[in-house]
Amino acid sequence: MRLEGIHHITAITGDAPRNVDFYVRLLGLRLVKKSVNQDDPTVYHLFYADEHGSAGSDLTFFEYPNARPGRAGAGMAHRIVHRVGSADTLDFWADRLGSEGVDTARVESGLRFADFEGLQHELRAVDVPDAPLAARSTEVPAEHALLGFHEVHAAVADPRKSEKHLRETLAFEEVGTHAFEARGAARGGSIVFEPSPGRGFGGAGTIHHIAWASPMDDHEAWRERLAASGLQVTPVIDRFYFRSVYSREPGGILYEIATIGPGFATDEPAESLGESLALPPDVERLRTQVEPLLTPLPDVRQWRPSGAQAS
Repeated sequence: MRLEGIHHITAITGDAPRNVDFYVRLLGLRLVKKSVNQDDPTVYHLFYADEHGSAGSDLTFFEYPNARPGRAGAGMAHRIVHRVGSADTLDFWADRLGSEGVDTARVESGLRFADFEGLQHELRAVDVPDAPLAARSTEVPAEHALLGFHEVHAAVADPRKSEKHLRETLAFEEVGTHAFEARGAARGGSIVFEPSPGRGFGGAGTIHHIAWASPMDDHEAWRERLAASGLQVTPVIDRFYFRSVYSREPGGILYEIATIGPGFATDEPAESLGESLALPPDVERLRTQVEPLLTPLPDVRQWRPSGAQAS
């Protein structure tokens, strides 16, 4: 039983319109679901991904309007590494980001930058067998599109217990110094532990949790394995687009194990994903109360190529 790498990564923003502009217009991702936080339906839950909303490419945000800036620290993830197709693509992104006033830094592994709230990203050209997960955009040429997650970087006060949990409970493989990979039949994704910068706190520009991807048939078994390890674990929660189990690993990072499917086209056509507010059935009854509370967003159709659709 193996996890299929990273399912999604969820972060916090204090400014949803600017968030949409950054991730859809500037980075060329597709807004595949405009919904609400199912635990707090008064705020957005925005999902950016590839053309199909695939697990492995899905970066999501809760919007808490005007949220104070957070600071990453021990027990938190802090950097997201995205795959790109070539070293030439790193040059493209250095130019594109720089022209928008986004500072970039070349590192041995790739190109680093942060969004407008300080959430750290890295673009890296990698050679992996995984299918590329790209969106179509009028702003980003297809050859330079982001291709899904490669790894996430995190900090814990003492990595030994966190690494033991990855090896013994979640069946990750050690692939480098403090680096561990979950690789399944179709996809892989990694987590790398870095020295702790001290205490942090959640807020705009910080990562809320990391979700690992599970085939539907294995999901209950993963919950049982987590419970048997002695961690507190939630029941299986039906999020409508996928099912979720949550636990905190020994270093304090919130992990989710999420199913691959049913998927974002469950309640709206694939060709118009993310264009309207989509509410799961349990939340739909609140639409008239919720909709007026949500921040107006840019029309993402302006950044979609003519005739673009998920095939």
